[in-house]
Amino acid sequence: MRRKILGPSGLDVSELCLGTMTFGTQTTEADSHRQIDMALAAGIDLIDTAEMYPVNPVRAETTGKTETILGNWIAASGRRNDIVLATKVTGTNGGRIRGGRGIDGETIVEAVEGSLKRLQTEVIDLYQLHWPNRGSYHFRQYWSFDPSGQNRQETEANMVEVLEAMGQLQRDGKVRHFGLSNESAWGTAEWLRLASTTGAPRMVSIQNEYSMMCRLFDTDLAELCCNEQVGLLAYSPLATGLLTGKYRDGAVPEGSRKSLNAGLGGRANERAQTAVEAYIDVAERHGLDPVHMALAFCTSRPFMGSVIFGATTIPQLQHILEGIDLTLSEEVLKDINATHRAHPMPF
Repeated sequence: MRRKILGPSGLDVSELCLGTMTFGTQTTEADSHRQIDMALAAGIDLIDTAEMYPVNPVRAETTGKTETILGNWIAASGRRNDIVLATKVTGTNGGRIRGGRGIDGETIVEAVEGSLKRLQTEVIDLYQLHWPNRGSYHFRQYWSFDPSGQNRQETEANMVEVLEAMGQLQRDGKVRHFGLSNESAWGTAEWLRLASTTGAPRMVSIQNEYSMMCRLFDTDLAELCCNEQVGLLAYSPLATGLLTGKYRDGAVPEGSRKSLNAGLGGRANERAQTAVEAYIDVAERHGLDPVHMALAFCTSRPFMGSVIFGATTIPQLQHILEGIDLTLSEEVLKDINATHRAHPMPF
């Protein structure tokens, strides 16, 4: 398993990351623990979770359950030092946690304390801000995104407050490093600038959506993150399962994400299915498995820190692990880019 260093932090992580958002809903605790063991055996040591997990669906009464499952594995296995543990503070999240209060100096401390207890650990390796308080264009919100109502003074005052709390959490030994999620280029630049001027911890990563079908990161954020050494932790690299081909011809496998969320978060439409067919055609022409090709494409990107994949079932994880060492040829990458130009924004 190839490895990466996230920014100037020295945080050494596997090139692939085990995502856990189905642990506790679609994936049982026993299978969740087995998945962690399988990932570690394959050389994958970065495990990503969040206080709001599990999903499919997200419910107030189940928030924190995934962290509890991970904590039970840590306690039972005694292998805390074998994993790089990443989790997130939620933010407003529709009012499901802390009454929908956003991220501030108090809530981030409260959230860290809750995560540490559920995870049964003394320190979190990477703590991420799940959503910006000011809003975000991610999850298909870019179709109507309007930042003109943002108050820069209030935004920056909040950022400084959060950075100060982060610094204290780091000094207390509760968090080693910090990162962002669902952020923009401007937001990332501001976090970095304010950290530099205040002496607060520097963001070392950004967890945003990225796949062959969602390449918003390729321009401004790519330039920013390459120059500022902020590694992308890419979520949904298989486009919520679309790129596996399992939803072709209208199929909806029992227990799949689409069986629980028909629209796949705004991704399921005719344009997306046309793009899926084009990408699967590329894989077939080159004798590649489409799942392996999709993940290998993400790992090939120059700004990539780690690629977060999820597997609902043990067979799905086994299939993913069979292709973890794949490197794509220039010919395959050329065909993928040509397909992207033909289907630039399918959802």
